[in-house]
Amino acid sequence: MEISQQCVVALTWTLKDTLGEVLDVLDEPVEFLLGGNDLLPVIEAALQGHAAGAVVSLQIEPEQAFGDFNDQLIFLEPRALFPADLQEGLCIEGAALPDGCHPDAPRNALYVVTDIYPEHVVLDGNHPLAGIAIRLSMTVRGVREATEEEIGQGSTGTGFFRIQPLHGATPDNGTLH
Repeated sequence: MEISQQCVVALTWTLKDTLGEVLDVLDEPVEFLLGGNDLLPVIEAALQGHAAGAVVSLQIEPEQAFGDFNDQLIFLEPRALFPADLQEGLCIEGAALPDGCHPDAPRNALYVVTDIYPEHVVLDGNHPLAGIAIRLSMTVRGVREATEEEIGQGSTGTGFFRIQPLHGATPDNGTLH
């Protein structure tokens, strides 16, 4: 079966920056819905017409993926507003920011705690790959028709590089996929 809109594709990949540094590896196949919300449009376009076994490589510029780095999404907040066990790398939903945080901090963003100082905490609302051109080498491990439920949800339940809040988890168990 060839890849087309409204089908599910199982992928493995290696993601690198333009200097060749490996940013993410997906060794076990994960299923994504094409024509939904799982993959970036540039990736969906590159996969069209391919079948299981195909290797597809592409370079994705920031404007095709996670945008340019926006320094207006960096916020320096009082340390006293946050729990004592706060850790660097923790993701915090904007809607869950403590009272007293900067009023201009968008509440629909996810923030990563990038630095913790005795008096301040640095929150970054940029996607971790914002401003970075990436090279993606994917292997198509399988293709199947999407179920009505998947089409209705617009997803197989796996988003492409969506960072989910860790809610108290340690920073090293969050992934980019």
